[in-house]
Amino acid sequence: MPVIGMKFDSIEGKRGNEAPKGEIKVNSTPKITSIKEVDIAPFGKKALAVNFDFSTNYTPDIGEIRITGEILYTSDLHDKVLKEWKDKKSIPEAASVEILNHLFRHCLLKIVNISEDLQLPPPISLPRVRPKRKEKS
Repeated sequence: MPVIGMKFDSIEGKRGNEAPKGEIKVNSTPKITSIKEVDIAPFGKKALAVNFDFSTNYTPDIGEIRITGEILYTSDLHDKVLKEWKDKKSIPEAASVEILNHLFRHCLLKIVNISEDLQLPPPISLPRVRPKRKEKS
């Protein structure tokens, strides 16, 4: 996997004062905010530092959870990713899929814990155990 490291710079969560009424929608959105080339001294190679902002918002507005941080990414697409980011502020799909999947996996797990502490709905559906149905004889 080309993601070789990840760090969180800030984790913010807030809960509104009003109790929600009706259906609550949860939307989690990752956003790449910048990409730059960095040296990875222990490996003697270059990588891309991909800065991100991952937000989970609730509708109605009952709270918000936000994580910012950085991923270290390396791959054969290194130069192509850097060029496309500088030219268009986008990245090739192959790199985007790897980076965004990594963000969803790690950030959503962190946000599940934070949402529980803030008494907000989790951003993903968790499995539930249901009692067995009794068979009629």
